Amino acid sequence: MKKLLSLVLAVVMLLSVVSFASAEGDRYLGVMLATNVMSLDTNLATDGDSFEVIADCIDGLTQMDAEGAAQPALAESWDISEDGLTYTFHLRDAKWNNGTPVTAGDFVFAWRRIAKEAGEYAYMMDEIGNIKGAAAIIHDGADPETMGVSAPDDKTFVVELDVPVSFFPSLMYFPTFYPINEEFYNSVGETYGTSPETFLSNGAFVLESYTPGTANLSVKKNPDYWAADSVKLAGINYQVVGSSDNALTAFKTGALDIVMINGTQVDAAKKDASLADRLTVTGAGYLWYLSFSQTEKNADGGALANVNLRLAITNAIDRDNLVDNYVMDGSLATFTAVPPQFAASSTTGEDFSADQGLFADYVGFNPDKAAEYLAKAKEELGREEFTFTMIYGSNEGDEVAKVAQAIKEDVEDLLPGVTINLQSMTKSERLDKMQNDNYDIALTRWGPDYADPMTYLGMWITNNSNNYGFWSNAEYDQLIADCTTGAYITDYDARWDAMLKAETLVMQEAVIAPLYTKANANLITEGVAGVEFHPVALNRVYKNATVE
Repeated sequence: MKKLLSLVLAVVMLLSVVSFASAEGDRYLGVMLATNVMSLDTNLATDGDSFEVIADCIDGLTQMDAEGAAQPALAESWDISEDGLTYTFHLRDAKWNNGTPVTAGDFVFAWRRIAKEAGEYAYMMDEIGNIKGAAAIIHDGADPETMGVSAPDDKTFVVELDVPVSFFPSLMYFPTFYPINEEFYNSVGETYGTSPETFLSNGAFVLESYTPGTANLSVKKNPDYWAADSVKLAGINYQVVGSSDNALTAFKTGALDIVMINGTQVDAAKKDASLADRLTVTGAGYLWYLSFSQTEKNADGGALANVNLRLAITNAIDRDNLVDNYVMDGSLATFTAVPPQFAASSTTGEDFSADQGLFADYVGFNPDKAAEYLAKAKEELGREEFTFTMIYGSNEGDEVAKVAQAIKEDVEDLLPGVTINLQSMTKSERLDKMQNDNYDIALTRWGPDYADPMTYLGMWITNNSNNYGFWSNAEYDQLIADCTTGAYITDYDARWDAMLKAETLVMQEAVIAPLYTKANANLITEGVAGVEFHPVALNRVYKNATVE
């Protein structure tokens, strides 16, 4: 009876997708989401799926080309002062979908709001973008009007920086830097972004249907988009699909055009003649890792503040086994805090994390070292047994639970006296626990927001909003400061070396336990073309997509 009920529910779900995908008789592209969209408010969104939908509907100053480089979007052009401290963006003629022109004041309002409300991604304004005055607003409650942004006229947006930021134009395609119409925002207040009626678009698509917490969401082509002639899709229907089995079924039945599969379904697709040539593996950029709480109120009395205990755990995990036998979608076992294949040196072109054996003394599958580290930890802590709870998202892909179980087995098999209890919850619940320092170990992920190692290394600065383990190291903080505001901001080779030293500290102290760099095994319907896949900032872009 249970199997029959499950089959009926699956069929009902798929039929609802089919009918959803044919809304108004137009040929919409049907796309799978792995999790519910958490927020369409640029100050509250923190996940890739939310950022993707926001970017469908809103343009920033720049946008990504097929190779991920910044190209003009709402900014038709821009000038950079000789000292690299002032950017002057010249806006093109564009309008919001209520007919209101997009102005420089929309950027001033949105950026000041981000700084004033100090959301999780506000650090992009000060620690990464180094916008003048942003730090004082975010951290000290200074007047938002002191921020180094201004609108001399409706078509001119000026940004002042504290120090030069070589990749600043690339930051501009990240949703944190998108504009918001002030009058519209004030008219809807706290309901902003919770429905089509409370969300304003200036991009390729307009939000058509959305209710927070539900599995379906759709966007339709925006006829008033400044580049509407280049947008060929009638719209996109998104459907949250929680398991790889259901994703494969949805693709086979034609319910969805783009799905992500993993595990045994990837092997099944490779062996199926009708699916093999529809399978494409793309780098997703996300680093999956273990985050350790190092505060006394968590982690069995703060035991994970002991570096040797953390090193014992990270050396007990067989990462190759994780990707080969559980994830199985092309993901790469990873042994560095900065994942491979997304950040290259501007002077040599070398991948920052090309050498995955660089930190073999601290991280890897090494049972002998794991035992040595555990023995040291037990001696230092005067204890023989430890019990931790590891939290993970129940709605973050069905491989996540399998990976969590495999890590538990590795650790308990190789580290006598260490017990890992598993606790599943929704992604939003996991994030809430991490943000409020209410966890021991978390199986989590981070995706690169821009193509520079600092998008990862910036997380572990003392008191950074994403430093969930509450690790603090003065030498590390100074290295990062030298790279972002100090001695190395224009010396690219020295900056590269300093970032490597900073990463070495993270690995030496096992601040995190890196696991694998995610790839997406995509099944794409024949006739779909032009979808751009990126490992940085926005994983999927549809502005140039077509579907037959």
